Amino acid sequence: MGFVMLPDHADKPAILVLTPMPAAPVSAGNRRRLAATCEALTRGGFAIDLAYYAHEDQIYRRFGQHPPTDLAAMERTFRNVFLIEARTVIPLKTRSTAFGIDEWCPDEVGDFVAWYGSAYPETGAVLVNYVFLSRALERVPPGVLTLIDTHDRFAGRQNQYRPFRAEPNFFYTDAAGEAAGLARADVVLAIQAAEAGSFASLTDSRVLLLPPHFPVQKPFAVPERVARIGFLGHGNDPNLFSIGRFIRVWREGWTPDRPELVIAGEICRSLPGVEGPGVRLLGYLDRLEDFYAQADLVVAPMLMGSGLKMKVGEALSFGRPVVGTEIGLEGFEPVEPAHRCRDAEAVKEAVLAVASDADALARLTRASEALFTRYAATALAAEAELIELLRAGRVEHGIPSPRTRGEGRNDKVAEALSPPAGRGEGNPDAASVVIKGGGLALTCETTAKSRPAATPDLGVLVATERRPGHGTAAVYTPQRQRWFARAEASTVGDPPDLGALDVALSPEWVRDRTLPPATRAALARAFARIQADWETEGRIVGSAGDRIEIETLLPGVLVNGTHPAAAFLIAGEGTSELRLERVTPLHRRTIDAYADLTGRLPAPLPVNLSFRAASAPPAGGCLLFLTDDGIGRIVLPEGTA
Repeated sequence: MGFVMLPDHADKPAILVLTPMPAAPVSAGNRRRLAATCEALTRGGFAIDLAYYAHEDQIYRRFGQHPPTDLAAMERTFRNVFLIEARTVIPLKTRSTAFGIDEWCPDEVGDFVAWYGSAYPETGAVLVNYVFLSRALERVPPGVLTLIDTHDRFAGRQNQYRPFRAEPNFFYTDAAGEAAGLARADVVLAIQAAEAGSFASLTDSRVLLLPPHFPVQKPFAVPERVARIGFLGHGNDPNLFSIGRFIRVWREGWTPDRPELVIAGEICRSLPGVEGPGVRLLGYLDRLEDFYAQADLVVAPMLMGSGLKMKVGEALSFGRPVVGTEIGLEGFEPVEPAHRCRDAEAVKEAVLAVASDADALARLTRASEALFTRYAATALAAEAELIELLRAGRVEHGIPSPRTRGEGRNDKVAEALSPPAGRGEGNPDAASVVIKGGGLALTCETTAKSRPAATPDLGVLVATERRPGHGTAAVYTPQRQRWFARAEASTVGDPPDLGALDVALSPEWVRDRTLPPATRAALARAFARIQADWETEGRIVGSAGDRIEIETLLPGVLVNGTHPAAAFLIAGEGTSELRLERVTPLHRRTIDAYADLTGRLPAPLPVNLSFRAASAPPAGGCLLFLTDDGIGRIVLPEGTA
């Protein structure tokens, strides 16, 4: 599913859309919801300025994946695109009964909104995605309409996980927190009717139903037979729990005369080993058409989740009959029994029933078409109500029409939003900067591109620079400097010293050992003065042969020792990569022996780190401790062994 935007933004009232997920590629349900909302606003005659708070980029890196973000595609779609760097590490777990409503909305988000309000005072409305970003609305200038697109209900969301004996790794809060967040908006958008009713009971803000509109992609037609049933999804917990259960159920008693289950999307990366008789993984597909061409019928065997299942709306828009649970079709107001199955077993029974009965398959197809027709009428009526409210709100607030792209900005803003000059002469979008030394070749490119993560010419993506500061136009340009590394045949000279760069490291370097050991060591030396997310002191308490023991502090989240880590001991002219074998917690009083040198060490705990090196490590120096969660530096005085 892609955006269909109007290229001409002239003489249209502007809306700022603030989102913690990128608008491209549209590869997950929350991105599809964002796409649908932006398309509705565009159809209503509004120009959109999109601000991406790169929260989701951070989360992908923390799970060892390259962020699927396409800033260049976003620039082609919207009037303006802004990038808000995610500098604060967002906690995915809480020891409390629920997250506080503002724990996922750091200061940098509000700082951007305040800057935007001064730079673009003509903007008539600000819409934030998710209630956990509602704090940013407190920085919106008076007289500007404020909206929250809720996506989901988050009060008590953690309770859905209890039947699965699992912990949520996404936001949840309590009713008081959700109510406080909703109260910050003039208008609250609910994705389906049940959630609209819930929000109306929590807030005096105006609550509007806004189901996403799914344009018809292909008319309904009764399949000749059901050879393959399909599931398309992102790798989130509700999808994993639900399709995992359905896979087990579907395999029981499967024979070649039954339909094959085909699964596509990012979820395939989280389903290793499930392929076998009756089940096939298609992987990530760039085009939705390629998936629906291989699925005669789509299943939504959801056992948990809230909001609205975008995969169901998409399947219906492609003219595919659907079988699913009541949770899977929540918000579509289903009446057909095959749309209200109680569990995965019932979904299987319904699929087998229509697969062996042509008349039953025809009835299901007609029922799916009727369901989609009713839903589409509701969605378009809701969209018209929102557009009418926005237009009336603009008149009420007296907001003038916005300028066209770049027109009328003050000179400083226009200059700051132009592409940065980069590190070398000329435009870095046309020519990259290459630095070589010590068997290492580093290439820096300044671009809105974020993919691919490796190329034959440039090597492996190792880091993405973050721009310093906040509250200026130059900080928010959707351009990034990306560093690629590859082995160089010549070992002449020393590895380059890149200085105190502020970067987000790529999992391709931290987790994967695709670069040769000597190149990895040279790369660590090049990044030796990298800006650390946390820095502390340590002491070598034992060293024998290729083993080394270090006593220090670690962020509490790393103490279980299961986080993939890369560690490099840099001392004098030598650099050794160490392999972490064990993390042993120490008595808490040891915490006083070492200082938090940055003041940013989260929940520090004293530990003993056991390493093994390929050769005898040097004494003292500095230990770079790299994980998906960030960059750590441990200063080790010489002669402490």
